[in-house]
Amino acid sequence: MSEIIQQLFEVAIIIDGNKINFLKSASTLEDNQQQTKDVFTDKWSSTHTLEDVEKLYQTQQEWFLKLYGFETELALQEYLIPKKVIIDTGCGLGYKAAWLAKLAPHALVIGIDISDAAQIAAESYKDLTNLWFLQADIAATGLKPHSCDVVVCDQVIMHTENPERTFVHLAECTSQTGEFLCYFYRKKALPRELIDDYFRKGTHHISKEDMWNFSEQLTELGKRLSALQVNFECPDIPLLGIKGGEYDIQRFIYWNFLKCFWREDWGFELSKITNYDWYAPSNAQRFSKEEVLGLATQNGMYPRFFHEEEACYSACFSRNV
Repeated sequence: MSEIIQQLFEVAIIIDGNKINFLKSASTLEDNQQQTKDVFTDKWSSTHTLEDVEKLYQTQQEWFLKLYGFETELALQEYLIPKKVIIDTGCGLGYKAAWLAKLAPHALVIGIDISDAAQIAAESYKDLTNLWFLQADIAATGLKPHSCDVVVCDQVIMHTENPERTFVHLAECTSQTGEFLCYFYRKKALPRELIDDYFRKGTHHISKEDMWNFSEQLTELGKRLSALQVNFECPDIPLLGIKGGEYDIQRFIYWNFLKCFWREDWGFELSKITNYDWYAPSNAQRFSKEEVLGLATQNGMYPRFFHEEEACYSACFSRNV
């Protein structure tokens, strides 16, 4: 298997157990990407020890099926049968890569993450003999063009230094008959976008402690707003990008003004980490539908399946539609 892995890369690598390392160190990261790497190292280090982390994993797996058009886990498993090489880019703690490795035991699966979470993942999933981890920038994986049958970039591309360049690279890694499963954070109403933009720059000048405190405050706000259980009818406000309709007050503020995430079933700590995940990184780009489809077209990719909801756009991109 080591020889097969070596053949996937166009750069020299060293395989150490279930870890893949570049023989030569990668180039220095841009300031924003280094800051984002540090944030996610901090986030994932805090997440993997939580008692309720399995709730996060379960929710993410269920959402993954919805995002990419699989009615059931069995449908995903059947989809993976002919796939030989699968990469999960931005894999974090590796739970999704491990899930795919279990569903496709015949395949070679590689989880890639820029943060130290890749090291935690490698330690956590040593028992899966078809799964490896690489700590690297997902815009520079070292993989050969057209080497992967399934490329997953789920809830990650917006946190890279240049999402357009990342898309180009991962599309190139996708085989001629393969598919690229990618998620894009959707642009929100103008007030929310202005606040989000502020934190992209402001986070460089906010201490880690203050950012965690801020995330805790947002979580408490989301919790209190949800507890009100107030619904109201909002008018259309096109100049602000606010859509009319019935809203729960917490969701109205969340979508249009301020991300104050709260999920009762996740509890306080997981909800807090979700708020930290958004406001702490300096790299967190948002996209319109036209931008997503345009980016795909420019790279010769077309959506075999396309999904949109308030939070995001996601698609299974293929060259053969």
